[in-house]
Amino acid sequence: MKSLKIFPFAFFASFLLMACGDSGIGDPVPTPLPSNLTVKLTTVGDGIVTLDLNATNAVFYKVNFGDPGSTLQRINGSSANHQYKEKGEFTVVVQAHSTEDKFVVQTEKVIMNNATLGLDPNTGYTTPESYPDYNLVWQDEFNEPALSDDWTFQLGDGCPDLCGWGNEELEYYKKENTTLEDGFLVITAKAENAGNKSYTSSRLITKGKKAFTYGRVDIRAVMPKGQGIWPALWMLGENIDEVGWPRCGEIDIMEMIGGSQNNNDGTVHGTVHWDNAGSYANYGGKTELAYGTLSDEPHVYSIIWDEQKIRWLLDDVEYHVIDITPANLEEFHRPHYFIMNVAVGGRWPGRPDGTTTFPQQMRVDYIRVFQKP
Repeated sequence: MKSLKIFPFAFFASFLLMACGDSGIGDPVPTPLPSNLTVKLTTVGDGIVTLDLNATNAVFYKVNFGDPGSTLQRINGSSANHQYKEKGEFTVVVQAHSTEDKFVVQTEKVIMNNATLGLDPNTGYTTPESYPDYNLVWQDEFNEPALSDDWTFQLGDGCPDLCGWGNEELEYYKKENTTLEDGFLVITAKAENAGNKSYTSSRLITKGKKAFTYGRVDIRAVMPKGQGIWPALWMLGENIDEVGWPRCGEIDIMEMIGGSQNNNDGTVHGTVHWDNAGSYANYGGKTELAYGTLSDEPHVYSIIWDEQKIRWLLDDVEYHVIDITPANLEEFHRPHYFIMNVAVGGRWPGRPDGTTTFPQQMRVDYIRVFQKP
């Protein structure tokens, strides 16, 4: 009889539990996925960055700061600090977790250069003062209190003969925009009115003073940046007054058209221009920095020019070459002089816009010419 009293109760309890399971009463509430993840990454100097994180439904966060060989690590709270030791572009990965298996991901880029690492801003790539099988035949280290007599200023806007310097440029060239500072020749582009132009800058040439045929040329410099900014280190044939352009030939050791679009601030162009049976011809190449911009620190822009070819190098890495043995490239077997300038605007770079800041500077550390004996 005792077992008969228990059985109906047990049966009823079992039925009740089955009924509850069928109705869904007591099911666990699913853990929601984090949402609205915001990542604030701040560079504070000496290679240190801070992260401030926030996400709806986040219980904890994991971060990988992108150093080689590093992995995701859980952090305490919603903020973290990290110090980088090397220059480079790093990808910071952030995961916001509601559980170990439920998370959302966001990535941010951070660039470490001389400035963000707290290093001397003039620390960058450099080249030697001698090469095997070459003699150093001319150099300007810009260490004197006054500019060498090897340089002459070209002033104004090119009018009336070559208004806008043939490129629809917007600047007016002045001597006052060139200074010598701490061993650098500095050309400053400014937003100021002069000669009916809204910008000023400088343009220097060695025409009639220094011209060369063949050799290695190294120019160490820091570039400006920004939409509409157009720095150039280049050469023109010494006979330009007799034959005109492009018959005189033009060798652009480096040009940069500024702006963040298409990584323009981190891209260097090397080009030649010449006359091809009465028509204009050109041939150019380019290369990009792996990270950062040409304004972050000094780089060395070089050509190696001989009877067979001209090669372009950025920090000793070749990125462009042209064979100059064809007869129609005779321009490149004659003396060329140097030009350094920072243009503003023009057909190629376009006009400055709201993102462009002034003043902008090109800082040239040295120019060296080496030739074979």
